[in-house]
Amino acid sequence: MASRVCLVHYHEVGLKGKNRAHFERMLMDSLKAACAAFSISCVTRISGHILMTFSAPGDADRAFDVICSVPGVARVSLAYHTNREPDEYCRAAVRALGEAGEFDTFKVAAKRSNTDYPLTSMDLNQQVGSVLCEAFPQKRVKMRDPDVTVHVLVVQGSVYVYARSVRGVGGLPVGSAGKVVTLLSSGIDSPVATWMLARRGAVCVPVHFSGRPQTADTSEYLCQDIIAALAPAIQIGRLYVVPFGDCQREISLACPSALRVIMYRRVMYAVAERIARIEGAKAIVTGESLGQVASQTLENIMAVNEVVSLPVFRPLIGSDKQEIIERAEKIGTYDISCETAPDCCTLFMPRSPETHAKLDQVHEAWGLFDHEAMIERLVDAVEYVDFESGSYRPPRRLREHHAELAPREQ
Repeated sequence: MASRVCLVHYHEVGLKGKNRAHFERMLMDSLKAACAAFSISCVTRISGHILMTFSAPGDADRAFDVICSVPGVARVSLAYHTNREPDEYCRAAVRALGEAGEFDTFKVAAKRSNTDYPLTSMDLNQQVGSVLCEAFPQKRVKMRDPDVTVHVLVVQGSVYVYARSVRGVGGLPVGSAGKVVTLLSSGIDSPVATWMLARRGAVCVPVHFSGRPQTADTSEYLCQDIIAALAPAIQIGRLYVVPFGDCQREISLACPSALRVIMYRRVMYAVAERIARIEGAKAIVTGESLGQVASQTLENIMAVNEVVSLPVFRPLIGSDKQEIIERAEKIGTYDISCETAPDCCTLFMPRSPETHAKLDQVHEAWGLFDHEAMIERLVDAVEYVDFESGSYRPPRRLREHHAELAPREQ
């Protein structure tokens, strides 16, 4: 009798040469972690695919959308698993095509992974196709661009039949590209930037700069909601929270009004780099888009970049706001980001921020307050919230020459 399974297809993982098996194992681990809420029976490799079987009826259908959102997954097919008996896989093909919804044309695409089965791929196409023509006499066979394609895959003594196949998010499995620190706010842009780096295989460690104690801590809980929205496909293990409000007030009193935002961001980058060193992260990630706001002009980006030596990645730098919003809607963070919450981004903002900062003026303003002591004080005040994650490993030491960072209650 046919059982329901999920066949996971991958693209970039299959191009890794001698490292392919390593990437496949990482993708399998990600799939197990993402589908931990379902009754996974087995996750194994078969002929260029990953096969996921479930012990509870209906779990393959329920896990389908989750699997599609796991980085590294190029496509997911909801298949019937049968023996190599023509009656079984032909009945499965009829069921698969019947579930395809409205269609006028179809074709069969059969493939066998080895030659120990007597029927060739062409024989299977004809055999299954004739059965489908009898079962659906009103439908037409069309070899090019049909409405539905019924796939029949013969591999390792079994047959997998499917018509429902959906594109996944692609990319690489989380954990395959090292660790990065991301500047995460409760706004629209930074969650998308975090998602994009996770999709490329990076383990993301978000750092949130809160306006506390000058503002409420609402933005901190929205960031936790954003992390929950990205799960289970992308699991973030730890959120660092930096109470930044008092330091912003200090900067606003000491520095020229037009350069406040640049001073804020220089301090934020410096603190993020310190946390990155502790975590063993190799880069800092931001949600900046060129020219979107005053702090994101080329001159201001350069003025902020010079305080850190780690690479700063800006995956949204060439995107417009509408593109970012569309991505945020797809990954499920947009509605959360639209909730009103005071945070450090809106605190002590100048009426006319500098859009084309000159470095000599920036350096002069940087010297008007004890930035080294401020950075040290902020690092000492950092708190963190831990989440369940299969890819994140906390650092052995949380801080050089300091006591452990303070965990916060969730």
